Amino acid sequence: MKIAAVGCGWVADSYGKTLANYPELELVGAYDRNEKNLESFSRRWSTKKYPSLEHLLKDPSVEMILNLTNPRSHYDVTRTCLEAGKHVYSEKPLAMDPEAACELAVLAKDRSVYLSSAPCSVLAETAQTVWKALHDGVIGRVRLVYANFDDGMIAPKLAPWQWRNEAGVQWPAQDEFEVGCTFEHAGYMLTWLAAFFGPAKSVTAFASCQLPDKGITVKKMAPDFTVGCIEYSENIVARVTCSLVAPKNKSLTIVGDDGILDVPDLRNDVGPAYFLPLPLRGRVGGTVSRLNRWTKSLRTYCGIEEWRYRKRLPLVGQPRRKFVSAAKPVDFCRGPAELAAAVRESRPCRLSAELGIHIVELVETLQYPERFCARRQINSTFAPIEPLSWGN
Repeated sequence: MKIAAVGCGWVADSYGKTLANYPELELVGAYDRNEKNLESFSRRWSTKKYPSLEHLLKDPSVEMILNLTNPRSHYDVTRTCLEAGKHVYSEKPLAMDPEAACELAVLAKDRSVYLSSAPCSVLAETAQTVWKALHDGVIGRVRLVYANFDDGMIAPKLAPWQWRNEAGVQWPAQDEFEVGCTFEHAGYMLTWLAAFFGPAKSVTAFASCQLPDKGITVKKMAPDFTVGCIEYSENIVARVTCSLVAPKNKSLTIVGDDGILDVPDLRNDVGPAYFLPLPLRGRVGGTVSRLNRWTKSLRTYCGIEEWRYRKRLPLVGQPRRKFVSAAKPVDFCRGPAELAAAVRESRPCRLSAELGIHIVELVETLQYPERFCARRQINSTFAPIEPLSWGN
C-alpha cells in the first residue's frame, strides 16, 4: 500500500526507522508546513515532497495517510484526508474529545475508508505474551491492575525544549506541556487493558498540575499528574497513573487469584514479562523471604538489582525487526501495517476507530475529571480485539 506522511516533526523519524519492517508499505511522499522539517524528512527517507496538503491528497496513487501532526491538529487533518477518500492512520489521540472522534468515525464509514490510530504496542510481542498468559489462565481470575506511565521530572532541569532527535527535529515541549502527559501517554496502557478486558464501564479520577513552571512559557499548562480507577467487567479494577513528576516508571502489574503478571517496561516491544505465583507461604515463602533479604544486602554493597522469586514468560512471536533504537526498542509501523492488512483482507482493523473513540473518552476523563461527576459512566464501546495469529 502506498502511504504518505503528513507532519514531519519529532515522531516522524520513528516511523521512518521502522518502515523497513513492512515491505508491503511504500512511503511515496510527505508534507509539512514547516519547510525545514519537510526537507529533512524527505531527504532522510528518500521520498517526494508535496508543496501542500491539497497537492498530496489529489495524488491518486496515495492510499493511506499517516497523520503525524501535533495532537490538536489531528481532527482537522484527519477530516480533510477522509473527505479526500484516503485511509488514515493517526498518531494518538484520534481527537481531543470523544465527540470529535465520533465525527471522524462516521465520516470514515460514509466514505468507505478505514480510520485507525496509535498507539500500536498492543500488537507487539510483550503485550501479546501477557494476553496469552491471561487467556491461558496463568494467574487465575484477575482482580486488580496497576498501570503506570511516569516519565520522570524532565522539566525544567533537563531543558527538554533543547532536545533534538537524529533528524535534528526539536522536541515539541510547548505542545507537549499544553496537551498534557495523559493525552500523550495514557493510551499505551489503555489499549492493552482494552484488549485484555474489553470496554471500560466507569472511571473515577483525580488530576493536578504539580509543576506549573516547567521552564518555558505556555498558554495553559495541562495537568502533569493524573490518577484514576477504571472499572471493567467481572469486577476488574485498574489503577492508572500518568505524570511528569514521579521517577520514571512504565510498569504494568496484573494481580489474579493465583499469581501476578509483571511487565517492568510496557514501552519495550520485546521486553520481559514475569509470572509471580501466589500465595507464597510455608517453606517456599520462607525461602523466598530469606533470598530477598540477602539480595537486599548484596544490592547495598554490590549495586545489583533486587532478585525476586518470579518466572520469565517466553515471548510469543519474536520475529527479527528494526526498532527505533537500542535504547527504544519500539516498532511504530505495526499500526499502519495492521491497517493495510485489514484493507487488503477486507476485515475489521484491530486498532479500530471505535477503539480510538473509547481511548479518547477514557483519557479525557482522566485528565479533566472536574468536567464530570466523581464517577463517570463510559458510553463508548468497541468490538472485541482479536489477538494476532502468532500470539495464540
